[in-house]
Amino acid sequence: MPIRVGIQITQQHATYPQIREAWKAVDASGADTLFNWDHFFPLSGDPEGMHLDNWTALGAMAEVTERVQIGCLVSAIGYRNPNLLADMARTLDHLSSGRAILGIGSGWNQRDYEEYGYPFGTAASRLQDLDREMPVIMDRLARLNPPPIQSPLPILIGGGGEKVTLRIVAQYATIWNGQGEPDVLAHKNRVLDDWCARIGRDPKEIERSAQIFGPQLDKLDAYLAGGIPHFICDASGPNYDLAPLRKLLAWRDDRMS
Repeated sequence: MPIRVGIQITQQHATYPQIREAWKAVDASGADTLFNWDHFFPLSGDPEGMHLDNWTALGAMAEVTERVQIGCLVSAIGYRNPNLLADMARTLDHLSSGRAILGIGSGWNQRDYEEYGYPFGTAASRLQDLDREMPVIMDRLARLNPPPIQSPLPILIGGGGEKVTLRIVAQYATIWNGQGEPDVLAHKNRVLDDWCARIGRDPKEIERSAQIFGPQLDKLDAYLAGGIPHFICDASGPNYDLAPLRKLLAWRDDRMS
């Protein structure tokens, strides 16, 4: 698979005009992917700081950008009815002229759940929710009229649990996203390959991506050697620093020249 790079522009501590300008800068940079996140409150800095919703923002992102693939890294399965989530993703694909990625995960931040009235459960129960709802999402995507522009609609599943999450990835995802050092993700890559073999799926159908932070930006060659060709950094408001993205872009262009 080709090397791809992107960034997660978080909604924390920023006004919409600031977020919009960051999206536009990313789209103009030559990045391949652009994500936001599915939280209701800041995760760093002032916990009561400014924060805007994810899926409403994605609709605006579709209109503001022109070339970059867009999505959420990642939508928590417990926040929304799975049929509705599929419909939202299909609609985003149309709003963006076929550039949407449906990012999904089991969720983890307790405050998001409890302050918005969702049952938090346990890590195991949230994974059970993801396992139960993925077939519902796939069924709804197949029955929507009009269908998504992309066929299939790219589905990114985030998480690294080897017994359940990676099995779900092998069943449904077109992109897997993990976090960790190069050796950790190389190992999980092999586990995912094993799951694909067990269910009879070609592992080459699943792009491997990593969300990387700080010093990990200096380990890109090691990640690539471990089978990760798609890298996603992050930036937070109000002053979105795109220097990590520029570093990824320079590395990508050098490796592909």
